[in-house]
Amino acid sequence: MHGGKLAARALKAAGVECVFTLSGGHVMAIYDGCLDEGISVIDVRHEQAAVHAADAWSRLNPGKIGCAVLTAGPGVTDGVTGVANAWRANSPILVIGGQGPFSNLRRGSLQEMDHVSLMKPITKWADSCYHTDRIPDYIEMAIRHAVSGNPGPAFLEIPIDVLSAEIDADSVRFPDIRTQPPVTVADRQSVESALAVLRDAKRPVMMAGTSVKWSNASKQIQAFIEKTRIPTFVNGMGRGTVKPGTPELLNRVRKEAMQQCDVFICAGVLLDFRLGFGRSIPADAKIIQLDIENELIGTNRSADAAVVGNLGRSFEQLLDLMDENGVDIDHSAWRDQLAERENELEAAFAASLNSDEVPVDPLRLCREIRDFVADKEVILIGDGGDIVAQASKVLPVPAENCWMDPGPLGTLGVGMPFALAAQLSRPDKRVLIIYGDGSFGLNGFEYDTAVRFELPIVGIVGVDGAWGQMIRPQAAVYGANRVVATKLNFTRYDKIVEAMGGHGEYCTRPEEIGPALARAFASGKPALVNVVMRQDIETGMKGSTYM
Repeated sequence: MHGGKLAARALKAAGVECVFTLSGGHVMAIYDGCLDEGISVIDVRHEQAAVHAADAWSRLNPGKIGCAVLTAGPGVTDGVTGVANAWRANSPILVIGGQGPFSNLRRGSLQEMDHVSLMKPITKWADSCYHTDRIPDYIEMAIRHAVSGNPGPAFLEIPIDVLSAEIDADSVRFPDIRTQPPVTVADRQSVESALAVLRDAKRPVMMAGTSVKWSNASKQIQAFIEKTRIPTFVNGMGRGTVKPGTPELLNRVRKEAMQQCDVFICAGVLLDFRLGFGRSIPADAKIIQLDIENELIGTNRSADAAVVGNLGRSFEQLLDLMDENGVDIDHSAWRDQLAERENELEAAFAASLNSDEVPVDPLRLCREIRDFVADKEVILIGDGGDIVAQASKVLPVPAENCWMDPGPLGTLGVGMPFALAAQLSRPDKRVLIIYGDGSFGLNGFEYDTAVRFELPIVGIVGVDGAWGQMIRPQAAVYGANRVVATKLNFTRYDKIVEAMGGHGEYCTRPEEIGPALARAFASGKPALVNVVMRQDIETGMKGSTYM
């Protein structure tokens, strides 16, 4: 049995159902092994897309690991952006990279370079395997590191001659591979400290984020919210972990709520740029932070109470301690106050949502999408800057794992790669990508992959002929007459998709969007709805996230 077959057998034991790749000679032995093991090989058009797809596979399938296989040299370097995005999003993925022959190491083989050093800063674990019989061992080590604690990507390099060498399989150890880490439990004292802070709160606010998802804690956080009635917001992969329609789940009033709170609960949330590095919360407000690992506690602002462990268990411990001590916490009055303000802001928002303006108002575009998907089981994927920010204000997330966006690295081009993984792993659901025209240009050619694998993914692209999130601050700072490198053409992206064998729709008026989406979904093909959208230049720094 050659090394590629050993690798595939180990991947199969780890529950890997498909690998994402772009054909390369250094790693072809793994493809051969995948055929034996019944592992699907999904070949894309750019290695960045392969890693993004592996990232999405892990997000959508808790307890399973996404896998990308990259050929040496430019294959690995093309995948670096995908690895970095998974690193900031804490997605547990395994990336296997090829390498020139070990027997010719450092002699200048084709596409030889030091992949491991390149990957170490953006992975939890990066190493090389130089012995064929150790391949399963190294795959187990990589996966163990990827899923443990605060999860993230792992990178394993295997040279071509190590993969191609034949060996007696009976002499190889195939270790047990666990893709779910043990559940860690916080110490009682830290939970008591958190409850002590919470008991004195008059205006608490909670933010649920990415670690809620990786802890599989949606059930427990829901119970905590229903027990305490604490106003709650979501960000990152926390979107969807709180049930839509929960009275405490708010959206538009977030800034005001944080400015007024006296206790802020960070549930799997970092005080990074999305929360003003902690400056969005009053200086005299107390911080309760719950997260998976201690290294995540106290970034940018010290926590008054820190609870380290699986967030599901941490919320269970809080609830148990409340019952044990007879503590009754009910912030429904504070919630109702914020909900009233939320309704006021929603009413003010309605003018843009209902705008009949031509070219189309971006918020009207988002409203049309919202109305279309309201009664459907759809996985939504945001790929862009402005358009993702706008969509997050308008589109409710119907359930956990039904919304994906790049995450805190802000990587554009995730749309179709994420969608490939979503449609493959959830064939019973439909997938809709919400694109900006800038982001479409990065991996839009993956429509070719969707066509080849007959995946009826639908995209909708708001075309404003600009890199919107850049052109506004550029015009505000340097002047509208000095706008440069931020304008695009009003390209017919729908025609590009049609040329690849997909279905295209073109809209210039808001009332055309809903019917176009219906035809795109009914086509049964990969499809794209191209919407000509208003170009916003004069609104200044509004929406800028660079500071």
